[in-house]
Amino acid sequence: MKVSLIIAVYKDTLALELIFETLAYQTYKNFEVIVAEDGQSQEMEGCVKKAQQKYDFAIKHTTQEDRGVRKARSQNNAIVAANGEYLIFIDGDCLLYSTFIAGHVALAKEKQVLSGRRIDLPEGLTQEVKEGRVKALDIEKHLLSKYLYLAFDKDVKFEQGIYMNPNGFLYKTFLQKRQRSVAILGCNFSAWREDMIELNGFDESYGESAVSDDVDWNWRFEASGLHIKSCKNVANMMHLWHLAHDRGDATEALNKMQKNKKDKKFICEFGLNTHSS
Repeated sequence: MKVSLIIAVYKDTLALELIFETLAYQTYKNFEVIVAEDGQSQEMEGCVKKAQQKYDFAIKHTTQEDRGVRKARSQNNAIVAANGEYLIFIDGDCLLYSTFIAGHVALAKEKQVLSGRRIDLPEGLTQEVKEGRVKALDIEKHLLSKYLYLAFDKDVKFEQGIYMNPNGFLYKTFLQKRQRSVAILGCNFSAWREDMIELNGFDESYGESAVSDDVDWNWRFEASGLHIKSCKNVANMMHLWHLAHDRGDATEALNKMQKNKKDKKFICEFGLNTHSS
C-alpha cells in the first residue's frame, strides 16, 4: 500500500536533513514524504528543494502563514495533500529506524490505529549526531553493544529502542498479546487516511496547546469505534534532545476536550472542512 509520512516541522532544517537521511535507507519503499511546515520560511523551502533533488522518494511541502503555533492546521494541510491510503505522523526532531515505515505497515489493519514510542537521545549524543560524527543507523544497529550505556540513563527510555521483527518468534510469543500502554504520542502514530477524514482531521480549535497533537486523538479514535494498538519495539525512532518547548497553559483546551468527550463530539467542528482540497 502507498504510505504518506507526514513530518510536522518548524524552522529546524538540520533535524529535517537528518530525517531525510534515515528515509533514504527505509526497508519499505512505497512511500511519499510530506513536510508539514507550521510557517513559510525560505530556509525550510530551500532545505526541501535540495532534498527533492537529492533523494529518489517523493517529497511534498505544505506551508501556512506563521501566526503562532498552529500545528494541527499544518498537519491537516498535509492530510489534504496526501496521496497515500495510510498516514504516518512524526515530529521534525525524530530520526527513524530503517524498519520504521515497514513496522507500521506490518501491523496496520482496518479500523485500527497504531501508537508508537521513541528512545530519547541524551544531549551529548544528539550533538554528535547533528555534527555528523554519529549516524542514526549506527545507533540503531549497535544499540545493544556500542550504546548499551544508554540503558543506565532513566531519561533515555532505552527499552523503546529495542527492535523486534513483527513476524518473528520473540514478538509473536512475548509482545503481540501483551497489555501495553496505547496512549497516542503525537510524534509516532499512524492511521488510515479515510478514518482521519471521517473524523475531520486534527481539531484546530484548541489553539496553541498540545491537546490536539495526541491526547484529543485518544478518545476520538476510540469513540468512533477504532481500536488503538501499540507498535512499540516494531516502529522505532530516536528523539533528538532539545530544551522543552512551552506551549502555554492547556487548562482551557483540556476543559473544552472534556466537554467534547462528554457530548460524544468525536468529529471535530474545525478541521479538514476548513481546508480546500
